[in-house]
Amino acid sequence: MNASTLDIDDPRTDPFAVAQAAARQIADLTGITRHDVALVLGSGWGGAADLLGETVAEIPAADIVGFTAPAVAGHGATIRSIRIDHDEHAPTGEGAYGEDRYALVLGSRTHYYEGRGVRRVAHGVRTAAAAGARTVVLTNGCGGLVPEWEPGTPVLISDHLNLTAASPLEGATFVDLTDLYTPRLRELARTVDPSLAEGVYVQFRGPHYETPAEVRMAGVLGGHLVGMSTTLEAIAARQAGMEILGISLVTNAAAGISPDPLSHEEVLEAGAAAGPRISALLASIVRKL
Repeated sequence: MNASTLDIDDPRTDPFAVAQAAARQIADLTGITRHDVALVLGSGWGGAADLLGETVAEIPAADIVGFTAPAVAGHGATIRSIRIDHDEHAPTGEGAYGEDRYALVLGSRTHYYEGRGVRRVAHGVRTAAAAGARTVVLTNGCGGLVPEWEPGTPVLISDHLNLTAASPLEGATFVDLTDLYTPRLRELARTVDPSLAEGVYVQFRGPHYETPAEVRMAGVLGGHLVGMSTTLEAIAARQAGMEILGISLVTNAAAGISPDPLSHEEVLEAGAAAGPRISALLASIVRKL
């Protein structure tokens, strides 16, 4: 079936067929037949792509079946194929497998609150899996419940609470989410920065920010971070058989933790301020994957 005839929003269309078609388009346009790792870069994390290595190709996301231009300021509008710099610590002096490795950077993230459906939220990671990636790095900017985590603090995601009342899985599809965020990858990340803390990420539907009562509820349920992305993508990635590394950037104290009102501008400013430091951190971690 031609990619142009596939409608991801049609319930009769297999979303995995759309992902396969998107992966073929990406391979044709980049000349790279297989990508090893995928990155979804949220608020504050975009600079990491520039530090990974040479950009082989950059494609407007909206040109690929199933993707749309981002609806949120601070998110990229392209899909990039990047040749990951060789790791000088590898025994061969090359990549981790003695050969070039490629990262697929998904700058165009669809958030659930945009109302475009769960299929479009999951489409990026499903396309990455179809393109060969066995590992995905999911990043976001979020509110923090731990007072010691000041704006600009990166935190590894150890688990999540999905409060969207939605799932990317369809039909009688039962997927085990034990150790959803791969412990091995969190341990690897701490070899780059041993000070990295970890916590439970709570996704609300949005786009409104959480009330102080909702933040207190998240804390009672065991949450440490609150935001509007990531959990649905993680579930879809697990279904696709991928290993998952989740990293949040605390961009602000969650509602009620600080007396200051919340704003998207605050999120962007905190992300910009932390950008160089967290981008270097993420690039170093990805080179070790």
